[in-house]
Amino acid sequence: MSGRIRVGVGGWTFEPWRGAFYPEGLAQKRELEYASRAVTTIEINGTYYGSQKPESFRKWHDETPDDFLFSLKAPRFATNRKVLAEAGESIARFFASGVLELGDKLGPVNWQFMATKKFDPEDFEAFLKLLPKSVEGRAIRHVVEVRHPSFAVPDFVDLIRGHGVAAVVAGDADFPVIADPTAPFVYARIMGTRAEEAAGYAPSDLDAWAARARAWADGGAAEGFAPLSGGADGVARDVLLYVISGAKERNPAAAMALLERLG
Repeated sequence: MSGRIRVGVGGWTFEPWRGAFYPEGLAQKRELEYASRAVTTIEINGTYYGSQKPESFRKWHDETPDDFLFSLKAPRFATNRKVLAEAGESIARFFASGVLELGDKLGPVNWQFMATKKFDPEDFEAFLKLLPKSVEGRAIRHVVEVRHPSFAVPDFVDLIRGHGVAAVVAGDADFPVIADPTAPFVYARIMGTRAEEAAGYAPSDLDAWAARARAWADGGAAEGFAPLSGGADGVARDVLLYVISGAKERNPAAAMALLERLG
């Protein structure tokens, strides 16, 4: 058995997508409806900057297909702090803000850290202990996006593995790549799209990312990423792969090209 592979983008409101990804004349209020039929997951970025309304989450749920999945960027107020152990109130407020209105479409929560945030094992473990495994009976999956080189060590991998938390696989970026399996899913954000490529990436690069996604789904290792602690374990996992940053105007085309390769 293999895990399910989903591919998507960050957000859905972006003016350069209009007339390129979105058809000319498509009403802005229908952009999520359109995007959710072209990709299989979307990472919501607005939740990083501030609280959204419960009715917004309910509306997003209702506008998307039954098997669609949203991931959420957790609020920066929880992660952009000197002492992570003090983030409990921000974390609780986030989960009380209406995110559960997404129902079965609620995917992993991405806790993104500043690139200047260094690995403090004791404080980071205290933060992990604050992340709820379930809220109101719904299981919650967590992924941490750490971007300082100090995290690229076996101790960090072992720590998050013990808590069942994934690390973002940062592809084609200047951030450390941590691709060890530590949770029941893999969460990748690839950031290397180029404006001169119609599909964002060269065909060979799209082939390589599709192959990595298949390897993760089968419980294997992704080519080109050396393990820090443990490596592949043969356990099938669901995969979420987001085309983020880079030449953002090309990201929907790259996501769709990857989905085509993945069948």
